[in-house]
Amino acid sequence: MRGKLKRHWPWLVLGGTALVAALVLAWALQALLRDDGGLPSGGPIELPSTVGEFSLAGLDDEQVAVVFFGYTHCPDVCPMSLSVMRQALARLDPAARQRVVPLLISVDPARDDLARLEEYVGFFGPQFIGATGSQAQLADIAKRYGVAWRTVDAGDSAMGYTVDHSASLFIVDNDGEILERVMYSPTPGLLSEALGQVLAAHR
Repeated sequence: MRGKLKRHWPWLVLGGTALVAALVLAWALQALLRDDGGLPSGGPIELPSTVGEFSLAGLDDEQVAVVFFGYTHCPDVCPMSLSVMRQALARLDPAARQRVVPLLISVDPARDDLARLEEYVGFFGPQFIGATGSQAQLADIAKRYGVAWRTVDAGDSAMGYTVDHSASLFIVDNDGEILERVMYSPTPGLLSEALGQVLAAHR
């Protein structure tokens, strides 16, 4: 029996580690929800952006924004999410596409000035907007949208640091009401479905 346990202990450790990680992830996701189990409160977004001062209140009543929190030095999740946004927009007919404003809010204002953001979002399409603000502004929006991030030392990398951050997409109206929160996915199916439902109902 002791021999069998010795052979299998690495798998038991890995299994226990995976369970702990799953529990932590579940707790983190639950922490992003309001106490009543609904969506975060959302609310106004007003930030300097690549098109001037951006405000959700400036959207038309039939428009919605797809909001993503990330940063331009992100190696994987951010470009993938913006590509998903671009693909989802491409699936819409031209009239519906005009009703959707894709917005990247950088949580790395130290490196992401507006010139850098303009260059970055330009890779994904002319309709994409980049925005950022002071740490106080970002902290306020993050709290209301249930978003979290933290900087991580990148060691000897030229980047200096990376930023671990939430990866959900938020479909919001011009009042800042969160109509849908779309979990991260490397393919556009979830976002396309959510946009279809929101645009059909939001007229």
